[in-house]
Amino acid sequence: MLVTLNEILKKAKAEGYAVPAANVDHDHNVRAAIEAAEEMNSPLILNMVPAANPDMEFFGPVAAEMARRSRQIICLNLDHGKTFHQCMLGVRSGFTNIMIDRSTLPLEENIRQVREMVEICHGLGLTVEGELGHVGMGENYEVDGNQALTDVEEAKVFVERTGVDALAVAIGTAHGAYKGTPHIRFELLHRLRDALPVPLVLHGGSGSGDENLARCAKEGINKLNLSNDLKRAAIENLVSRDLSGNGAYQLYPLLAEGFKNKVKHYIAVCGCAGK
Repeated sequence: MLVTLNEILKKAKAEGYAVPAANVDHDHNVRAAIEAAEEMNSPLILNMVPAANPDMEFFGPVAAEMARRSRQIICLNLDHGKTFHQCMLGVRSGFTNIMIDRSTLPLEENIRQVREMVEICHGLGLTVEGELGHVGMGENYEVDGNQALTDVEEAKVFVERTGVDALAVAIGTAHGAYKGTPHIRFELLHRLRDALPVPLVLHGGSGSGDENLARCAKEGINKLNLSNDLKRAAIENLVSRDLSGNGAYQLYPLLAEGFKNKVKHYIAVCGCAGK
């Protein structure tokens, strides 16, 4: 069943768990992620970054239809919409949540642009995720992991003035593979959770450690973005097999199997199995 972000995250916030948001870029890993959710009786969020598939206006409706046919509730999320055009392409392509990323802009301009997107999407029955603070890159973690963390007072103003349905926060994670050890600021997470009425989102879940992520899910994070770990699991599942002779025909099934098993792993970590 294809739903908006609110239909998944309001329950997650109320009951204290998170839901994996798996980055997908083609029908094989969309199907793998949905199968994982169905086998674990879990809600699911499918993320797609505009750059991941050059034909978003074709791929979006395919992913949306696959989600619609599932017996689980699934949100199709446009991840990191960096421009107005990208966000509108997501709206036209069947995404039920738009993550508009203006986190590198000054606060007032971030608020203005996100508020505009909220007005458009809410008018169409869609939901919106914003970002305050900035989640950088793991390869530059020594710098990115220690700056641009989310300010609690600014977050309160941001949520009130934009009307966003969920907020991505910077509490010490980073996108991609880490150089260095991630240090998550749980005290900051607790303050944000207690101060804000909306569900919180953690970007950069890959490589952050199962113990850290399970704790995040229990202590205030409701949406956990994952990409690198899922793709790496797919690759590792492939290269561990004997592909000699006709084994080459198993290329896509083996990639999908590895991807699916890792999504199932993170469903368990997030505490949303059976939800």
